[in-house]
Amino acid sequence: MAVVEFPQLIARGCGLDVHKDTVVASIKGTGIQEETRTFATFTRDLEDLSHWLEGHQITHIAMESTGVYWRPVYYVLEGHFEIILVNARHIKNVPGHKTDKKDSEWIAKLLLSGLLRHSFVPEGWVRELRTLLRHRKKLVNERSREKNRLQNILEDANIKLGSVVSDVFSKTGQGIVDLLMEGITDPVVLSSQAKGSLVNKKQVLQQALYGRFCERHRFMLKLLTETMGALEKLIDQLDQQIELCLTGKQDELALLQTIPGVSRQSAIGIVSEIGLDMSQFTSDKHLASWAGVCPGNNESAGKVRSARTTHGNTYLKTTLIEASWAASHTINTYLSFKYHKLTQRRGKKKAAMAIAHHILTASYHILRDKLPYKEPALKAEILIERRKAEIQRLENRVRKLKILASQ
Repeated sequence: MAVVEFPQLIARGCGLDVHKDTVVASIKGTGIQEETRTFATFTRDLEDLSHWLEGHQITHIAMESTGVYWRPVYYVLEGHFEIILVNARHIKNVPGHKTDKKDSEWIAKLLLSGLLRHSFVPEGWVRELRTLLRHRKKLVNERSREKNRLQNILEDANIKLGSVVSDVFSKTGQGIVDLLMEGITDPVVLSSQAKGSLVNKKQVLQQALYGRFCERHRFMLKLLTETMGALEKLIDQLDQQIELCLTGKQDELALLQTIPGVSRQSAIGIVSEIGLDMSQFTSDKHLASWAGVCPGNNESAGKVRSARTTHGNTYLKTTLIEASWAASHTINTYLSFKYHKLTQRRGKKKAAMAIAHHILTASYHILRDKLPYKEPALKAEILIERRKAEIQRLENRVRKLKILASQ
């Protein structure tokens, strides 16, 4: 069987097979002898790798995006070479003859032939912002878990505060928890912390606060409250550092917030994942595919199979879904109208994903053109749909009244 040779488009290049402790580098090209070397991943060894490649006048480097191990290699080499970071799925070699040397040689061969597509690597300040915001999300999730644990302690003591108070961590709920931590368990005294509409529910509140609260429960409440306080301080510190990263980027954040449902926190989340330079993506469709908010392609022999959304950036996808839920509650907007229209046919979750796609597409054009969001001219259709829904509600009400009258 004849071996197919690809045409060479790059004069000299290097393929890197990156691991946790080693990097296998293979150089190929015009006027140099093919050679493969293995380097450790310590910084001095990576600098030696850079000097070795410069000595052979290498201009391009290709490497897999292997976990987090590619990052220090990329950071040491960037600025000296044109680096192409590639998705590992796109450069898999023929199975059965796999070694680190053969992998690096195969990557180098694909690089010289121009068959590799560059993955998105944001610039320095975006990487810093991304690290801070992702850690903030983890701390917020941990705080939510601590809140759930606190409510479990109350349930264990048969304190049914969550059955009466809509938010256990409201002013009323927090006041009651503070008294419990002080050792006060009298339902009458605890119910005196009621605020707002709960003042008229003191009788029910007293019944809910009569339980079997002991010293073990008090200790756990104090421990969980201190943990949540520490998490709050860490989140505040991260917020301050995030604001420093966003110095000079307020105009772009304000433009993104013109999209219905996109809050300041959502805008920061979008910027932290895609940056501000939209030239990194060939089109809004390319960005949507990278984020994993658009349908995939799955067709064979003329049959179209499941076209569920593709794998993508989970952090960005989560932010967009949160914004889409917020957009669905806006009044007289295209996104809200579209969401409710899709919900009737596809369900709430698929409708939310479609709105997330719309929000990301709008974000791409806003950041590219530096223009605010413009609401599509669908006011008439929105009013017609709303009128139909109102008529439907009235018809249902009349139908129920007729049924009651006949009984």
